[in-house]
Formats: sequence, C-alpha cells, structure tokens
Amino acid sequence: MNLQRLLWTFACAGLVAATPLAATAQARAHVHGQLRLDIAIEGPTVVIEMESPLENFVGYEHAPKTEAEKKMADDVVSQLRAADQLFKIDPAANCKLGPVTLRSAALGLGKSETGAEGHADLDGTFAFNCTKATETKFIELALFNAFKNVRQIEVQIVAPEGQFKRTLKRPAARLTWGGGK
Repeated sequence: MNLQRLLWTFACAGLVAATPLAATAQARAHVHGQLRLDIAIEGPTVVIEMESPLENFVGYEHAPKTEAEKKMADDVVSQLRAADQLFKIDPAANCKLGPVTLRSAALGLGKSETGAEGHADLDGTFAFNCTKATETKFIELALFNAFKNVRQIEVQIVAPEGQFKRTLKRPAARLTWGGGK
C-alpha cells in the first residue's frame, strides 16, 4: 500500500479533515516527547505511518555533526528499519515486515517535509504483509523502551472493526482497539 492509498483510506474513514492536506499538516504540532502513528489495517496489510520530531530519537534537531551524533543517528535508523522489533503485531495476524521507508531531511533520508525553522523530523512508513491482517486486535509497541525521549504516542487506527483514537503514555506498551485485550 503506498502513501497516497493510505491517506485515501484515512480520508474515507473520516480521520482526515475535509481541509486541504497542507492545512492538516500545519495543524499537527511539532511536540518534543510526542510522536504520532496512523495505522491502517486493510486486506493483507498493516501499514503504520509515523510522524515524530527528530529530537525524540537522537536528542537533537540538526544534521549529525560529530562522530558520536553520526553513530547515534545510524543506530536509530537501524532500529527503525527493524520495525518488527518495535511494532509487534498480534500473532493471530501472522505478519511479516515488508517495506520500510524513512524520511528525514536532517539525516539525508528520502524526501521529507521541512518543518519550521530549527525543527527537524524523522518520519516513517512501516508495511507489514499478513496472512490474516483483519484478525489484528493489538500491537505491542517497544518505542518507549527503545527511545527514552518519547513520552507519549498519539494513535489513529482504521481497522475492519471501525475507527479508533488512542493515546499511550510511558510506560504503556500495548495498543488495543475493537475486541483487543
């Protein structure tokens, strides 16, 4: 599922306002300690879109300058590419990690929206291919353990059971919706 289709899914589900996309993006605040996840469960896929200030992952918001900063950034990128360790989807769905796309202008990763002056983001798309995606009822998130600067996760979910909005605060790790436990 590509980004346009994911956005269309959220638009159809009523999770994206009827305003232009640029206005919607401006309404999303750049808040340190907070990241945002949009999760779509459709057909054989679970797609997770993540938006976050770069500071949540590396503790700064600029291109890495020192060897220590470069190593830290490389480590974060490696952790995010191993998304199946950060997003543990309900085993009933039988999911395997598919394509991972990371975007951060400061880290030289893909095309990324530029934030306000002095702000940098690290965004990602994590796709999982599943044999029973619609049976997903929960996702265990290891983001709080992996990234100490993350304090809150705002989540919107579009699943066969409906639309859900959740907020997880440290140390909560299980994201549930519908009939999840």
